[in-house]
Amino acid sequence: MTEQYKDPKLKIFSLSSNIPLAEKIAKEVGVELGVVSSTQFSDGEVKINIDESIRGAHVYIIQSTSYPVNDHLMELLIMIDALRRASAKTINVVLPYYGYARQDRKAQSREPITAKLVANMITMAGADRVLALDLHAPQIQGFFDMPVDHLLGSPLLANYFLDNDKLNSDDVVVVSPDHGGVTRARKLAEFIHAPIAIIDKRRPKANVAEVMNIIGDVKGKKCILIDDMIDTAGTITLAAQALQDAGAVEVYACCTHAVLSGPAMDRLENSVIKEVIVTDSINLPEEKMTPKLVQVSVAQLIAEAIKRIHENRSVSPLFQEKFKMLD
Repeated sequence: MTEQYKDPKLKIFSLSSNIPLAEKIAKEVGVELGVVSSTQFSDGEVKINIDESIRGAHVYIIQSTSYPVNDHLMELLIMIDALRRASAKTINVVLPYYGYARQDRKAQSREPITAKLVANMITMAGADRVLALDLHAPQIQGFFDMPVDHLLGSPLLANYFLDNDKLNSDDVVVVSPDHGGVTRARKLAEFIHAPIAIIDKRRPKANVAEVMNIIGDVKGKKCILIDDMIDTAGTITLAAQALQDAGAVEVYACCTHAVLSGPAMDRLENSVIKEVIVTDSINLPEEKMTPKLVQVSVAQLIAEAIKRIHENRSVSPLFQEKFKMLD
């Protein structure tokens, strides 16, 4: 049983996007979730009531800005404003999943950089710190004019594979589904002591991917595809098929953020992927929890980060695999 955390000035609140994860985080930290009610007026406007005193408290808000993204983002901004007006000492925003992160640059003329706009909104609302998990691009940290602690999901995924004898062997290859994910694939490969391969992919338009070529040896291997998120699952299922066609004996997929929108579940169920390992950064409805999907929790990782931030200790030890063994 988790011991009660001794500092009464540390408070954790959950908004509506991922209450089960917030409950796990609070339990790991050793505090009760703060009491807050979030309701909507008949026209859809959000109303927040904080039902306990937070004057002088160091507050951590758990909110994934996942579907419905705009509702959850607006709820977060209103909560930050409420905390600021109620005299919270510090307001720390915990984003297990950061929506709009894929719009992090101008890919063509007259496009917005929405990831920066969202960062501006969180900053202007009054947040003091952001704790994020596996941002789509690490440079998004620079969009915030405040401290950002960026946690990685790969140690958790690595733990799963290291604990699985079938996938902790010499015939495993970690595969990046595109050039942009090579750093992520290399990190997982270092953790599980495996080589990497890269899929050269061309994307003609959004959510449509075309596999072109495989760089690396995958014939006769067990392949682990890794990405930061799986959205419509087009990229990951095409990549898995390409790996099988190139001689891979088994294909697994893993990601931190299981967005799983649109045709994702049908594509995964009908694909050659044997298992899909994801985290609970996004709360999944029961109908998406199929036998092919394996979920590992980020609660212990985020809870440890919250305690270290609150106690002014280093967060960097959490970037290694088996972080759960640390004191």
